[in-house]
Amino acid sequence: MKKLLFALSFLLAFNAVAQEKLDLSYYLPKGVTYNDEIPKPQEVLGYIPGEWHASHDQILNYMRALAESSPRITLENRGTTYEGRPLILLTITSEANQANLEEIRKQHVALTEPGAEKLNTSEMPIVVNQGFSIHGNEASGANAGILVAYHLAAAEGPEIEEMLKNTVILFDPVFNPDGLQRFSYWANTNKSENINPDPQDREYSEVWPGGRTNHYWFDMNRDWLPVQLPESQARIETFHNWYPNILTDHHEMGKNSSFFFQPGIPSRTHPLTPDLNQELTKEIGTYHAAAFDDIGSLYYTEENYDDFYYGKGSTFPDIQGSIGILFEQGSSRGHAQETDNGILTFPFTIRNQFTAALSTLKAAQEMRTELLNYQRNFYQNARKEAEKGAYAFGNPKDASSAYHLAQILKRHQVEVHEVKEQFSNSRKTFNAGSSYLVPKQQKHNRLLKAMFERRTTFEDSLFYDISAWSFPLAFNVDFTEEASMKYAGQKIDKLTKPEVSTPAKSQYAYLMEWHPYEAPKALNEILNKGLRAKVAMQQFWAGDRKFDYGSILIPAQNQKLTPDEIFEIIEKASRSANVEITAVNTGLTGGVNLGSNQFRALEPQKVAMIVGDGITPYDAGEMWHLFDQRYDMKITKLDLSDFSRADLSRYTDIILPNSWGSAVGGKEAGKLKEWVRNGGTLIGYKNAANWLDKNEFMDLEFEENEITAKNVSFEQRRDFHGAQGIGGAIFEAKLDRSHPINFGYKDDKLALFRDTTIFVKADSTSYKNPIKYTEEPLLSGYISEENLELLPGTVPFKHTSIGRGNVILFTDNTNFRAFWYGTNKLLMNAIFFGDEM
Repeated sequence: MKKLLFALSFLLAFNAVAQEKLDLSYYLPKGVTYNDEIPKPQEVLGYIPGEWHASHDQILNYMRALAESSPRITLENRGTTYEGRPLILLTITSEANQANLEEIRKQHVALTEPGAEKLNTSEMPIVVNQGFSIHGNEASGANAGILVAYHLAAAEGPEIEEMLKNTVILFDPVFNPDGLQRFSYWANTNKSENINPDPQDREYSEVWPGGRTNHYWFDMNRDWLPVQLPESQARIETFHNWYPNILTDHHEMGKNSSFFFQPGIPSRTHPLTPDLNQELTKEIGTYHAAAFDDIGSLYYTEENYDDFYYGKGSTFPDIQGSIGILFEQGSSRGHAQETDNGILTFPFTIRNQFTAALSTLKAAQEMRTELLNYQRNFYQNARKEAEKGAYAFGNPKDASSAYHLAQILKRHQVEVHEVKEQFSNSRKTFNAGSSYLVPKQQKHNRLLKAMFERRTTFEDSLFYDISAWSFPLAFNVDFTEEASMKYAGQKIDKLTKPEVSTPAKSQYAYLMEWHPYEAPKALNEILNKGLRAKVAMQQFWAGDRKFDYGSILIPAQNQKLTPDEIFEIIEKASRSANVEITAVNTGLTGGVNLGSNQFRALEPQKVAMIVGDGITPYDAGEMWHLFDQRYDMKITKLDLSDFSRADLSRYTDIILPNSWGSAVGGKEAGKLKEWVRNGGTLIGYKNAANWLDKNEFMDLEFEENEITAKNVSFEQRRDFHGAQGIGGAIFEAKLDRSHPINFGYKDDKLALFRDTTIFVKADSTSYKNPIKYTEEPLLSGYISEENLELLPGTVPFKHTSIGRGNVILFTDNTNFRAFWYGTNKLLMNAIFFGDEM
């Protein structure tokens, strides 16, 4: 009966709200007049924001209309998403500032440069970067952005005029256009005329993978530091073009929550972030609190989330003299839902986001000089603490990976130099052409520390995101923190790929080492053009050059094509993949000869990946992106809903990403097992280990953490269990380089990214453990003492045969967030060389 009365009170309250016609006055501040010449949202959208979920194209049209009608706004297109949607930015300020915008920008950037003490901050505008809905299904932010933009364009009176005179607003109305478009379609096509707040209604359960992610299913709020996605590259360019004093990031959280604004949990702030940053964040929070008190909305702060991983939008600014602020609104995930706090309507969530956006601008206005001085002092102090010398990184066998790391640094406007001559340091050799040198004494030395650090001690044992991201480890490059600037060559203004020589023409054979990052791209192109190719199972010498395990042989004879046609394909593959391919004129090589049986024939690979409900979209998206964007390889996405009808014989390899629950059932297991017996290679990731063991694809033994809670209170229980997880840390493994899974690696140690607590025992037969965690595996990040005791000697890779096929398991993520270049080769080795294992 109580539940029934509670439900009735919900519906009565909701119906009372629903009967009131939504009006702009619900959102806009009281006592403000608006310019009638500026189009209201409903005049372009066709409805008041909140009645429907605005799609990206509708928001784009409205922002263009504002820019055309308001002298306070300029609009620029900074590129496109993967789906071709514009990545626009509105710059909003007074008309007088608009006429002098470039000079204002230059003066503001000068705050970060030497000589900034000469600038008079009391006369400078503050810069605020406001961004909305980086998670596409957290739509209240972007829909509030419509109203914020209207208010800034059309509001009249001395208060708004004064604010715009003293503020430049970099306004990004939709951080994630592709995801928001996907979600708005779902919410709108499932909306009823009589809005139904029942959380079990289809409207509130969007189909896999949902609108949170971008086109390739990436969480773009984790890409501010790696900068691998076009959306990220646009906003990072904007950030470094201006260095805003405040950057806000509007999100949503679970429906039963209220509204959160930072600071987060103090003990989970990264040690490189200045204490004053958090003090200022807290001071800004008082403005949010006052604004929410005024409209009667509940909120909380310092109880959740954190400022540790610099790859999040609200934390990225904190290492660069800015203040990043996260907003989290309890989500209606549609138009209205029953919650613990009553009926949560979409308009209510929009109003809260709108309120936070305006309170941010009020804080910026009133704290303007304080924040400008903080930014100036941040960079002055950073220069004072900068050490002499330089960082150096490179890879003599894989110049491409080093180049891609340098590319990230250049996107962050880090000063990078060529290496002018070979030198050695820390038992590593750095060559001109395949290495880079980064001076420590530069503006971004704190950012560099954050990107390069290896940290293993922490104040707190819980993290909202990963606890380690060391870029030299991620890219598997040789690295030293103690290089001398005397080896610095020319400063790189425009980064270009290391050049490879054009192949000579041969009537006999061609050889390609497997070390370069893009070698799989070249091999895939060669095989798909109908050429025969073989992989070397042993090392050999051609003249005075050593070719390592995994080198590729392409004979010029006994092919279906003529030598001229073969050369054309080889030349094109070398050029498109930027990989060196060597012509040889004799098979009399050192070690094994080119006609040896130690060269094994390769076939074109046809790869599929299982996707759909229960599969982790992040993991699947990382692999889709890897194949499609990095290696130009086709990969078929097999949805579980269609799996029973799929013809698996079309594929040589099928990938099973991480999943949850019982996503892949017994029928699918039986079909896959038969396919493997007939010669297929099944590649499972992370908790696929449990599925493979349960369904008898593999016989696995696991190490288990059996820790019990002692002296842990009820209040502490979540923290206790959370501390036993591995949210993302880096560990060292020893490689058997002669095993095909490790082809292309020049060293016998490799840094692996791990975010699971699946510990697989090693096989008693040593050669079946080609990748094995070392006795002291922790390189960077947090892991509990109990788990760290279990990890040494376990294995992150397993292989077994079933019939004519193979089953391969990786317990770790070899493709993490598109920037873990160093282990991408492991998956490619499983694809191309699975039959040789």
